[in-house]
Amino acid sequence: MGPAQGNPEVFGSVARVSGESREIDEIAAREPLSLSARVSQEVVRTMKDLYGRGPERAKTYFCDEYIFCTMSGGLTRDEETMMRGGEHEAVRDYRLRFQRVIAPELIRRVEEVVERKIVAYHSQVLFDPDRLVEIFVLDPLGEPPPAESGDGGAQ
Repeated sequence: MGPAQGNPEVFGSVARVSGESREIDEIAAREPLSLSARVSQEVVRTMKDLYGRGPERAKTYFCDEYIFCTMSGGLTRDEETMMRGGEHEAVRDYRLRFQRVIAPELIRRVEEVVERKIVAYHSQVLFDPDRLVEIFVLDPLGEPPPAESGDGGAQ
């Protein structure tokens, strides 16, 4: 598989796409990942799960109660075709609408990693340079996320 397919490998706090999904677990077993790396890994994994293709690189930053996850690559083939046809705003509108739909699942997964409640979330897509930015606002009181009930599925 080429660099535009596969699953993320995590090096430090940067996630890169590789060809084998089991490589994530093998890397994690060799050395513990930083919290930033674990957030990058989970955001990329979620994007891949829900879009069918994930970003090629990701890096996460923490600043006070904010988490910024910046990513590059990962546009789907149809989005790339639309971009070549000059339909940047149509791709942006679709991406942002889709992010609103998947926000509860993405928030749930990031809350599990950081063990804090997320009180706000925003997503943005840039095209030149190609970047995705996910912004999470943590509960300033440091409250953990609510405990899940039932079968553990998405809320």
